Amino acid sequence: MRLRMGKRAARKWRIAGHEVEMNVVSLIDIFAILVFYLLVNALAVEVLPSPQALQLPKSVVKEEPKQTTVIVVTKNDILVDNVRVMGTDDAAAVGNGFLPALKTELLRAPLMRVEGQDAASVTRGDVNIMADKAIPYEVLKKVMATCTEARFAKISLAVLEKKRGGTP
Repeated sequence: MRLRMGKRAARKWRIAGHEVEMNVVSLIDIFAILVFYLLVNALAVEVLPSPQALQLPKSVVKEEPKQTTVIVVTKNDILVDNVRVMGTDDAAAVGNGFLPALKTELLRAPLMRVEGQDAASVTRGDVNIMADKAIPYEVLKKVMATCTEARFAKISLAVLEKKRGGTP
């Protein structure tokens, strides 16, 4: 016995009986763009070294740090790009305004021309100083003066970001 169907039911039965094809080319393009975006953004992040013996002060961050020379001032040592240069006690004992041992290490950074300036305007770029919050200001002042003597254009102090109106 044969069942009678209406036109609409027959059309539904015909459509449901066939497999639906899916075009995955556009889906692959979307995934390729997503992977490319994630790779580019993963490489753009700078991670500053975080020594365990260092306790950074807290502040509100206005702009992200760039890839630069990093000076770490712990309670015992002064390091340039993770190379020990001198002791913090030795830096405090130095009488003049800058630290000769630190300047010698900083002079290894290459000079760069400043765009839009004359040929005499050269700099070593930017430097980030990560100092323990217990370091006396006089030692930090000598470290910053040494960076100026070594012709660094911009000196930045690294701090922990604290949320506005609260604690970190």
